[in-house]
Amino acid sequence: MSMFCFQCQETAKNQGCTVRGVCGKPEEVANMQDLLIYVLKGISVYAAEGRKINIIDEEADKFVMESLFSTITNVNFDRAFFLEQIKKALAMRDQVKNAVDKAGVKLEALPDAALWTGTTEADFDQKAKAVGVLATENEDVRSLRELITYGLKGIAAYAKHAYVLGYKDQDLMGFIESALAATLDNSLSADELVALTLDTGKHGVDVMALLDKANTETYGHPEITKVNIGVRNNPGILISGHDLLDMENLLKQTEGTGVDVYTHGEMLPANYYPAFKKYSHFAGNYGGSWWRQDKEFASFNGPILMTTNCIIPPKDSYKDRIYTTSIVGFPGVKHIEDGPDGQAKDFSAIIEHAKKCAPPTEIESGEIVGGFAHNQVLALADKVVDAVKSGAIKKFVVMAGCDGRMKNRSYYADFAAQLPKDTVILTAGCAKYQYNKLNLGDIGGIPRVLDAGQCNDSYSLAVIALKLKEVFGLDDVNELPIAYNIAWYEQKAVIVLLALLYLGVKNIHLGPTLPAFLSPNVASVLVEKFGISGISTVEEDMKKLI
Repeated sequence: MSMFCFQCQETAKNQGCTVRGVCGKPEEVANMQDLLIYVLKGISVYAAEGRKINIIDEEADKFVMESLFSTITNVNFDRAFFLEQIKKALAMRDQVKNAVDKAGVKLEALPDAALWTGTTEADFDQKAKAVGVLATENEDVRSLRELITYGLKGIAAYAKHAYVLGYKDQDLMGFIESALAATLDNSLSADELVALTLDTGKHGVDVMALLDKANTETYGHPEITKVNIGVRNNPGILISGHDLLDMENLLKQTEGTGVDVYTHGEMLPANYYPAFKKYSHFAGNYGGSWWRQDKEFASFNGPILMTTNCIIPPKDSYKDRIYTTSIVGFPGVKHIEDGPDGQAKDFSAIIEHAKKCAPPTEIESGEIVGGFAHNQVLALADKVVDAVKSGAIKKFVVMAGCDGRMKNRSYYADFAAQLPKDTVILTAGCAKYQYNKLNLGDIGGIPRVLDAGQCNDSYSLAVIALKLKEVFGLDDVNELPIAYNIAWYEQKAVIVLLALLYLGVKNIHLGPTLPAFLSPNVASVLVEKFGISGISTVEEDMKKLI
């Protein structure tokens, strides 16, 4: 096989992509991502050792964090980017190694990732074929190592969003590096890897708490908000992804230009933050989930800014209107670089482009309601508790996670539509696009879909559950009238799942398929310890969950 990747839910035949990724990732990019991960592990061997004697290289920490993020599904498809990143990684590894050597630390039995040197593209290609996922022969060890690695990718993504807002946590950076290094340790038993997996979940909780703090202290707590989903008559810029700092700077730089700004996909929750509501040209949300972008970007007419995942290979009908930034990349697409010395990015090129474009073509109209993060829901706690005590609300169903293009994702829309009218959906992430435009009504003024925000705002759902546990005087969060029917797609969903497991949440239904990277034995452990199961039909799962 020319490549092997099974990190996302849509992987071929639920086994692995071996020629080209279902996401559109070609083999030459997939293999370079594998090699980059390998060299990052080499950096981490030295960095983890250095931390034991208080040698901390913040430049290396930032590089590892951003590089991990760049390998998440639908972030970067540019081979040239990864070639350059691998070269930087090798230099960074030497930089950290030299600092450790100077301190007189002697490391023995170093893994190959800490020693390998390559200089040419041919070296990279040859090495990549030897160090990918399948290099770990034992199926169960491979499964646990990949589960940990994908969790670390999710941690890195959320840490990056906090980092750009000035919020850092050295313990998180240290854990990323020590855990990466541990995936090279052949002496670790399966039980030790399971323990490390749960520790990854613990740090998942920590990083989501950090990002929640960064977002809310910078932009205010999300508020209940009616978001316009129609269009105006001005030209517009569509911003997608997750980066709120990019959102802020784009709004500042477009003010007074006659250009409106619309959110797409996971940027929808930006509409809920008080700091952004002062901009009169912030027009609302256009379209839906990431996988619909081929049609929705075409009809938007104006330029599109991709701040993080999820970019998909653009069609010629709008490719010249796509701009990427940060670690996002696609060959032949314009890229907006970071500002010098920590200054704001310069969005003038995309703004001037927008001025020459027609206004967006309307594809729907009306409003959707969101902004139910933990602070807002806890402000309504008395009303919610009364509704539960009176029996008006019989059950909460957490339907957070990811959306995707597979037809069987319609299961989630059907499930939401068929829920009894005394149930409330708690959601975060783009999974909500399966049902957030359905007319599900409310219960005594409480909407039946409570959208907490982006995928990282799944933290809010955990905070809400733990607060309800306290209010009702329960010993175990699993005693609450809450069921979990979660959809997943990529690696940030993996860290959300591990975080929930760390918090002790059991009996999660995960779909539309269980991860291909879970070996039968590892899957059995998750079933036995946590009651994880897949989904079946709407009717059968309704009986089990409701």
